[in-house]
Amino acid sequence: KTIELDATSPVAHQRLGSAYEQKGIFPEAIAEFQKAVDGSNRIQLAVACLAHAFALAGKRVEAEKLLAELRERSGREYVSSYLIAEIYVALGEKEAAFKSLDKAYDERSIDLVLAKVDPRLDPLRDDPRFAELVKRVGLPQ
Repeated sequence: KTIELDATSPVAHQRLGSAYEQKGIFPEAIAEFQKAVDGSNRIQLAVACLAHAFALAGKRVEAEKLLAELRERSGREYVSSYLIAEIYVALGEKEAAFKSLDKAYDERSIDLVLAKVDPRLDPLRDDPRFAELVKRVGLPQ
């Protein structure tokens, strides 16, 4: 409905993309995230969401290209290490994901309050380091 009212809303496209991604409908998720990227002047959240969807869809090269863009941008602007961690999770790179989550903790990233409920971090939940991170952040056990 929101997109019907404002077809150019990057936020609406990002949220619709997230819904498609959670349902495993990756072509539609990628299309919506691309609209969010294009309509938002490449804000980091939209770029990270697109990278995440590419990774889950098995499009590793495309995901890594966007990850490299975010890493390059981090040299001149703040880029959320939490978002970087989510991309690493989707790429199956747990060690890099935990390094990024530790960096997010050091940065006092507000995004960490989502760690216990963020489905993008589900592949990390069985690792003892995840429980330790949740404890460090101060989230209820």
